[in-house]
Formats: sequence, C-alpha cells, structure tokens
Amino acid sequence: MKMSPQDFLNWQSKRITLLAMSGAGKTTLANKLPKAKWFHYSGDYRIGTKYLKEPILDNIKRQAISVPFLRELLLSDSIYISSKITVDNLAAVSSFLGKLGNPELGGLPLPEFKRRQKLHHQAEIAAMLDVPDFIHKAEDIYGYKHFINDAGGSVCELDSPETLATLAQHTLIIYIKIPPTLEQTIIERAKTDPKPLYYREAFLDQKLDEFMRLKKYASTDAMPPDEFVSWVFPELFTSRLPRYQAIAEQYGYIVDANDVAAVKCEDDFIKLVADALSLQQ
Repeated sequence: MKMSPQDFLNWQSKRITLLAMSGAGKTTLANKLPKAKWFHYSGDYRIGTKYLKEPILDNIKRQAISVPFLRELLLSDSIYISSKITVDNLAAVSSFLGKLGNPELGGLPLPEFKRRQKLHHQAEIAAMLDVPDFIHKAEDIYGYKHFINDAGGSVCELDSPETLATLAQHTLIIYIKIPPTLEQTIIERAKTDPKPLYYREAFLDQKLDEFMRLKKYASTDAMPPDEFVSWVFPELFTSRLPRYQAIAEQYGYIVDANDVAAVKCEDDFIKLVADALSLQQ
C-alpha cells in the first residue's frame, strides 16, 4: 500500500504492518500505542496459539511423558498439560522450533529439525494471510479504531508473493531498518544468548555444510546446538537485510530503528510514519 503523508494522516482506520529483524523494536513500539485504540496482532502469537498449538503441546507432552512420575499421571488423565503463550512470552513456540544438534545436549536430529522448520514456515504464511480477517474482526467485534501487525522476524524468508501482496493490499508496510551502529549490538546479543530461529531451507543447507566442514563434524548429531546458532546468526542477519529492503522498496516504507526507539506515544509514531512517507514519495 502506497499513500501520501496527508492521506495517511487523514486515514480514519490506520492499518500498519511492522517488519524488522528480532531486536529492532517492533513489539516494544506496538506496546507504546494506546491499547484502547490499537489492536495489536502478533504473528508469532497467532502461530503459537492457532497453527502450531497442537505440535507445541505434543512436544511438551513428549518431554513430560519421559519422566516416570508424570507419565503415570498423564496416562491416567490425572493431570493435563497446556501452554501459556502471550505476545510477550513466546518461549513455547521457540522451544518447539528447537535447535539443530546433539540430542543429548537438547538438540534435534536434522530430519526432525527440518520437519519443524517446514511446519513453522506454513504457520507463518497462514498467520499473515489471516491479517485481513483480523482487521475486520478487530473493528467489527471489538471496536478497535486502528490495527498494527507485529510480524515475525522471518517474514522476509517466506518466499510467498501472495503473502506480501495480501499484507500490502490491506496494510501500510513499515520496515524498521537497523542502522550499522546497532547491527553489531544485535549480532553480539544473539551470539551470547542463542535462540531457535527459522531458516530458509536453501540457506540452512548451504550454511550447515560450511559449518560442518569448518568444524569437522561428521554428523549434525555431533554438533553442540548453541554453537551452530551462534555461528550462523551473523550470516542470517546479513542475508535478511536485502530481503527486507526489497520488500520495503516494492510495497512500503522505511524508518530508522533509532527513531523508532525515540517514540514515546501515539503522536510520535504518527509523525514518524508521516515523515517516512514524505521522504520516500
């Protein structure tokens, strides 16, 4: 969706998709907007509570049932297990995605890791294609005036033109670009606290082959899971930047992450977007 700054300011029901790498401030920004006026749609939350709900629970139960005490209680229906996923706590989604590597260290074998990656890919596309329906429901059922789509950090990896076209048709796409001064901070943070990530299969295959040759691992089952995630993150970060840039140039607009961090209220956010539209007409 393209529009002039004045069109945006006059837009009575603003609908915005935020795109960015994890750590750029999407969720923090969304949480600064008045909750009574803005419906906060989290792609990752939708993935965890709708499209991966059953696989996530199965994963938790698989771990629990390996404990003899819990196994007996589960099989006798004496206890039940549920996941508690919130917009600000997506640990259950991350734990399902998992890390590739030595199963004895909590890693996943390559076939299982790729199976989960594929499920996440399908779930993320479905969650983004749900955006138009949620825009309607947010206004029609709940009475929200505005809508913000807090998209997952891997949306640029989906290779789904239909998904991007849907988001562009129904929302104004805003890409939060990380300036070079912050890039290394985000990379170092990810390397010291490695978290499960989604990778395009072609990227994963290429980088995994490089990593195993470099480290001389004969099998992924010999890899410490955190080691691969820490090693590959800078490569992933670099590979995603031109993908985000291309999406923004074709469908939307770009704002600087430092300017996003300076936003304190709704008025600041509206001005930030309007200024971006003015500069990129």
